[in-house]
Amino acid sequence: MTVDTGFLITAFVTLFVIIDPIGLTPMFMALTQGMNAARRRAIALRSCITAILILTLFSAFGESVLGFIGISMPAFRVAGGILLFLTALEMLFERRSKRRAGQAEAEDDVPDPSVFPMAIPLIAGPGSIATMILLSGQKPGVEGLVLVVAVMIAVVTVAFAFFLISGVLARALGKTGINVVTRLLGMLLAALAVQFVLDGLRDFGMAG
Repeated sequence: MTVDTGFLITAFVTLFVIIDPIGLTPMFMALTQGMNAARRRAIALRSCITAILILTLFSAFGESVLGFIGISMPAFRVAGGILLFLTALEMLFERRSKRRAGQAEAEDDVPDPSVFPMAIPLIAGPGSIATMILLSGQKPGVEGLVLVVAVMIAVVTVAFAFFLISGVLARALGKTGINVVTRLLGMLLAALAVQFVLDGLRDFGMAG
């Protein structure tokens, strides 16, 4: 099979920018605050595997997956934005840390962010899903699908590697530093959530 190097480079750069492993690392650190290294590793692995499966599914079947259950991409953006905004509120008002502080409960009762919001919509969000659909459309057929999925797995693997070093960053920042970063990221996540909603509404023709 002939490998189109130009396409591979373009696909990698596009997905790297959209998924943004570097930008996701502090978000992962904030969402797993107070967890031990083993639990953080498990969450990182689960979130990356889940994201790979979701993105592969959309790469193979495209918008027909959403269409089959009657969901448009704009509606997906709006729903993802609203759910993401709720997570941002928890980060801003420290509800997550308060829940963890009362840990007379088992660690299993602590909310697991691996599927939501890490896997979807932060890694496999509307942007990355749309990108997978577009890249697969540029290279139709099984060969193109394999290339696109391989590039996506490479980008998600980079994200996984960054997640693994988040514990080192957390130790370097200390408790106060993490609290400050969590609040700042809560604000950024809230803004990102609003942007998702606005993009969805714009696609519906309801926002300028």
